[in-house]
Amino acid sequence: MIMETHDQYNRILRDLRLSVTDRCNFRCRYCMPEEIFGKDYAFLSREHILSVEETVRITRIFTRLGARKIRITGGEPLLRKELPDMIREVSRIPGVEDVALTTNGSLLARHARTLREAGLMRVAVSLDALDDDTFLAMNGGKAKVAQVLEGIDAAAEAGLAVKVNMVVQKGVNEHALLPMVRYFRERGHILRMIEYMDVGNTNGWNWDQVVSKREMLERIHAEFPLAPADPNYEGEVASRFRFLDGQGEIGVISSVSDAFCSTCTRGRLSADGMFYTCLFATKGHDLREWLRSGATDDEIAEHIMAIWEGRHDRYSLDRGKAGTGTGREAKVEMSRIGG
Repeated sequence: MIMETHDQYNRILRDLRLSVTDRCNFRCRYCMPEEIFGKDYAFLSREHILSVEETVRITRIFTRLGARKIRITGGEPLLRKELPDMIREVSRIPGVEDVALTTNGSLLARHARTLREAGLMRVAVSLDALDDDTFLAMNGGKAKVAQVLEGIDAAAEAGLAVKVNMVVQKGVNEHALLPMVRYFRERGHILRMIEYMDVGNTNGWNWDQVVSKREMLERIHAEFPLAPADPNYEGEVASRFRFLDGQGEIGVISSVSDAFCSTCTRGRLSADGMFYTCLFATKGHDLREWLRSGATDDEIAEHIMAIWEGRHDRYSLDRGKAGTGTGREAKVEMSRIGG
């Protein structure tokens, strides 16, 4: 039986962000800086990562509690060799309406068609600039722009819906904003700008490096007049804006300056089976132990339900408020649970 699960603010559990690896072939400054995640960093060992069977089983349990949209993430999920098998099985679960993937795009050209055939529907590709100097500086010198653009083209040719995600950081790549808008507007792909966020503990975040939603929209509107567009569904992450000339739309993800915690429907599962109820969570709930302990699906479902029904986090709304403790505790790294 499929049901709806509500938390303390009446937010339903509808989206599951499913990390399949904590490893990545990039070292982006805002996520996995090289000096922290270098050659001696202890990534998860194979035995600690959920198997394909465990991943499919826990996804099936989440769908019983109302999850409909499954997003595969990482780390870099294309580093997981069993990814097509995982997507094939997840896409067959009754109740799953949407299966998407977030990737840095560097390996996408060689895998796009296989993933589409396995049941993948959509892909969000991270790309922070169109010039190699800026992009290489942001990704730790790991890949040039052409490699990612090739992946985007391959995904579109394979029949995948494509969106492009750009983290905008003041003094780093804000100059790349309008060239990115121009390029993807011409090619019919939706560009989503993401405010630089204080995810994890290693990216050196501060308010002075945030380019706000309002600043981004003002810059774009000066060249391409915009108007707000209604969300596609309740709880959509990005605020939508359409070009007044009818040539597509853009989105802005503004968890810093214009938080959307009140409509958040996303649960997050790390590759080692830790369940987090917020991108900025300070602790998770170990579901791998439940999966490997002999617990039944019903018992695990009841446990997850209790976690979600007790959920009251709203980090971005509380950021900076006196007495909340927000910003002081160590938070889970984005590379563990995806963006």
